[in-house]
Amino acid sequence: MFNASQKPVETSACSSNKYQLAWKNKEKFDAFTAYIQTSALGNIESRSWDIFQLAYEATQNSLVPAFEKLLAIDHTFGFQPLPHQLKTAQRVVSELRGRAILADEVGLGKTIEAGLILKEYLLRGLAKKVLLLVPTSLVLQWTRELAEKFRIQAVAQRRVDDWQADIIVASLDTAKREPHRSLILAETWDMIIIDEAHKLKNKKTKNWDTINRITSKYMLLLTATPIQNQLDELHALITLLRPGQLGKKEDFFKQHVSQKRIAKNPAELKNSVKEVMIRNRREDGNTQLPPRHVKIWSLDLNPQERDFYQAVQDYMKREYQYRTEKHISTLPILTLLREICSSPYAAMISIEKMMKRSNTFMSQEEAMHLLELGGRIQTYTKAEKVLSLLRTMQNSKCVIFTEYRATQDYLLYRLKKEGIPAVSFRGGFKKSKKDWMQDLFEHRAQILVATETGGEGINLQFCNYMINLDLPWNPMRLEQRIGRIHRLGQTKPCYIHHLTTYGTLEEHIVKLLHEKIHMFQTVIGQTDTILSKNPQWEKKLLEIAMTSQNDREMQEQLQLMNSSIPTKES
Repeated sequence: MFNASQKPVETSACSSNKYQLAWKNKEKFDAFTAYIQTSALGNIESRSWDIFQLAYEATQNSLVPAFEKLLAIDHTFGFQPLPHQLKTAQRVVSELRGRAILADEVGLGKTIEAGLILKEYLLRGLAKKVLLLVPTSLVLQWTRELAEKFRIQAVAQRRVDDWQADIIVASLDTAKREPHRSLILAETWDMIIIDEAHKLKNKKTKNWDTINRITSKYMLLLTATPIQNQLDELHALITLLRPGQLGKKEDFFKQHVSQKRIAKNPAELKNSVKEVMIRNRREDGNTQLPPRHVKIWSLDLNPQERDFYQAVQDYMKREYQYRTEKHISTLPILTLLREICSSPYAAMISIEKMMKRSNTFMSQEEAMHLLELGGRIQTYTKAEKVLSLLRTMQNSKCVIFTEYRATQDYLLYRLKKEGIPAVSFRGGFKKSKKDWMQDLFEHRAQILVATETGGEGINLQFCNYMINLDLPWNPMRLEQRIGRIHRLGQTKPCYIHHLTTYGTLEEHIVKLLHEKIHMFQTVIGQTDTILSKNPQWEKKLLEIAMTSQNDREMQEQLQLMNSSIPTKES
């Protein structure tokens, strides 16, 4: 590397009024001489030493013949890339030709890897026009991190005119809508980077169709879960990167798929996937994080809560039968079933809404009776357990997750009543407000109460406590939640508390969440429990919960359902 303190020596043999430079390193002199002879800097007599340094560095970069060494290593700021991140970037640019799925486990720095790769191509002059498509809530975060960590000046897309910029960060939701879609498709992009790329797993969606039509030389897809439910999702992603890698869909199923979750030849499919995918795991040695301690609290509902729960269950079974016979959507029942496990308050809000609809079995009298039972509840067992746990944390910061806005509102009310400073985080907030809430949590508040939106994208390494007041039925969402605090940059052990209640469907769901589903492991590699958001699976859960005569029968049916899910060891 050029030493800035090493000044050129001006000699007396100065012909044609130009500098003749004597360098200790002849290769550097020859490289710069070649550049001078072929560039607009032929006459550098009046050029400053700073300009000379810049010219020399540009010459060095332009003369690098191969990707044996990453130039981007010397162009990071405020952090030191970890070995697995450098290894990933090196492999993408040298072996995968700039088209890859970055599938690291949650919290291992896929954005750093993408930044290194992007910086490498920018430094080498191989990329200029770049598009980054990320979740709406992360547009500003990506823009800020590119600037701070890599000195890459990107434009956070807000207006139609912003598409004229060279490096643009926008949301996928915006990109697929007109007039933005047409403007994007009219461009030829050097590189496209897509965060949360599992949103492209379905070829029938506008998301996938839009990305498939974009012309780009390089493409990076970032997702911790490139396959969630069935093997054709993997085919959809890889087709975007390298069409034909896994053949046509019919050929892919014929060659690789035994059942939708079982590969015919796992080793062969895994080898094909490795040609376009890189996955780093926490246990691989260079990515060790502080330990995580997970505890499940099984709670007894108080008598008033139990009466309310049982009454709602009885109603839901009749409502389910009515909707099934009338061929009416059972989604409201599914939602209510999950809300009653979250908080009585959330269930009461849904009951009020259902009471106003015409396509329901519920009478006004029954609705009022249920609301009356819910109103009798003086304390919520889960909320009281949250307060009890917070008292043991000695004012440490803690993020509390719930799936439902009503539960979030109630918990914020209880925290305020106890004098505990807390802020909220939810999907309806604008990007600026989300940033503000995160900043308030880091510097002022003790508690962040987040809905599911908070499980995606925000980085909370400064916090090492988490309470899951209710659990998602999708374990990868649960892993994404935990990954908000248990990630690179975390220096303390993380303590995760899951709250469940005896004698409810939630109790059985927790058991299912902790039983391994090995489809992911077969094709991608070892991971934590994977069980995707599968509408058919949720539909089956609802059916079992609504048709079982007692708790024992429900448990037997759930176990039978779980054992029938195709699994296979890698």
